[in-house]
Amino acid sequence: MAEPLNLEINVAWPSGGPLAMDYLAGAPKALSFYASHFADPDAYHAKAVEVDSRFDRDARRRAAEAIRIPADVGGSRLDRFVDEGGYMVTTGQQPGLFSGPLYSVYKAVTALRLANHLEERLGKPVLPVFWVGSEDHDWQEVNHAYVVGTDNDLLLSSLGDRPGDVHPSVSRIPLGESVADVRDTFVAALPRTDFSEPYAALLEEAVTPGVTLPESFHRILEELLGPAGLCFTDAADPVLKSASAGILDQELTRSSETESILAATAHRLEAAGYGLQVALMEGGVNLFLEGAAGRERLYRDSGGFRLHASGEVLDLDGIRARVTEDPGSLSPNVLLRPVVESAVFPTLSYVAGPGEIAYFAQIREFFEAFSIRMPVVHPRHGATVVESKVRKVLDKFGLQPDALARPFHEVAGEIAREEIPEDVRRALGALRGAVGKGVGDLQSAVKALDPTLKGPVQHVRAQAFAALDELERKVVQAVKRESEIALAQLEKAQLHLYPGGKPQERVLNVFYYLFRYGGAFLDALHDRFALNLDRLPDV
Repeated sequence: MAEPLNLEINVAWPSGGPLAMDYLAGAPKALSFYASHFADPDAYHAKAVEVDSRFDRDARRRAAEAIRIPADVGGSRLDRFVDEGGYMVTTGQQPGLFSGPLYSVYKAVTALRLANHLEERLGKPVLPVFWVGSEDHDWQEVNHAYVVGTDNDLLLSSLGDRPGDVHPSVSRIPLGESVADVRDTFVAALPRTDFSEPYAALLEEAVTPGVTLPESFHRILEELLGPAGLCFTDAADPVLKSASAGILDQELTRSSETESILAATAHRLEAAGYGLQVALMEGGVNLFLEGAAGRERLYRDSGGFRLHASGEVLDLDGIRARVTEDPGSLSPNVLLRPVVESAVFPTLSYVAGPGEIAYFAQIREFFEAFSIRMPVVHPRHGATVVESKVRKVLDKFGLQPDALARPFHEVAGEIAREEIPEDVRRALGALRGAVGKGVGDLQSAVKALDPTLKGPVQHVRAQAFAALDELERKVVQAVKRESEIALAQLEKAQLHLYPGGKPQERVLNVFYYLFRYGGAFLDALHDRFALNLDRLPDV
């Protein structure tokens, strides 16, 4: 796999906070907050039984109507899903420019592989479904993308800030004329290869004025992963909004009860030594409503509800009237969204990143309040892609990729110290030893003469060693100057592996690799992300 692509893909579960890492490791303290553990094959059978108790053929048909199935997959698979009592593996992400960071693709490929594995294990169709989080309203999170350009520098492509204080769901924001220039600059920064033209054409077709960011995101992912069987749903899709209306209305009428349930779990998490991934606000309802300031959080207020940003106050009938007029105006928050998904879809497992793993620990009892068993939370795969040019630099210095997670000055300083000529190293060591011995002898000699001289002697010792440290620093700088070209190569290697000090999967965009390696890159991910619940990798 690595030879034809001339790169390696190092796969592991992504790292996260203590709760996520304890869950991955199967620590009992962490598992008490989940319905099951992803490494337990029986957990998927148990969840299938629970799903079957809620989803008959008609319910599965309604679920099928709320997803978009790629043309390459065909309607017959959807018919089998309905007729044979199929299930879903779901994952999702807010839409990012040009598909956002790599981890969105990694989530999708993990879901594909898990669905394939569970279909073989259960003997029923299991559809992988990607939930496009189009109701997200944090424009700053989704308005940009990064690639390493042909000049070997990190390029930021951004749609810029939105003017004013109104923050609607991104599904309500058509892209402006300037997006064409942003797209063209992005494409121009990538190399022309035998593989690049179809992907440049895809970007030109999908990222264009007038479409929304979710529509663009969906179009790109469907083109890349639809042929492998990935299906989609959109949080703002009218069919999905209609199917989830009952759950949203329940949260409106039961918000005080559900707040107490979530608060009790939060107290247990904190008592167990875990922090909260999602902060709980007193009086907060797990819903947003499109208001004067955009998508606004609802709070209970004197028997009614208050919109957080604009301060507008509505009663229950007023909210329901607004939803009747605009069904897309009411949307779940991050804690309610998984419940909505499991109410609408026969979900066995959700493929989650580290942060999502942590917030799922807050909602097991929340699921149960809606008479739903939490799905099996399965971690997405993480990957570090090491191109041959980067591997050569690493091998030159005898480093592994994770060595470059540290600040570059630390790495360079450590390497420079190792490169100090042996005779210089020996001379510095001998001088340190001589200073230490001489100061020790002097301290013994003056002790009988005047005990108060101990302080001045120690001061001389400190000054001498400080001078030696400064001398060694200058030696290291001299070595760095001699190794300037090699260290510059290492700094570029770090840019590819840890751009901005973060793992590449959280920063770089997939088109960097598609332009260089074509669809074989996605095939390699698919191969490397193989799943077998009987033989799971170590944490």
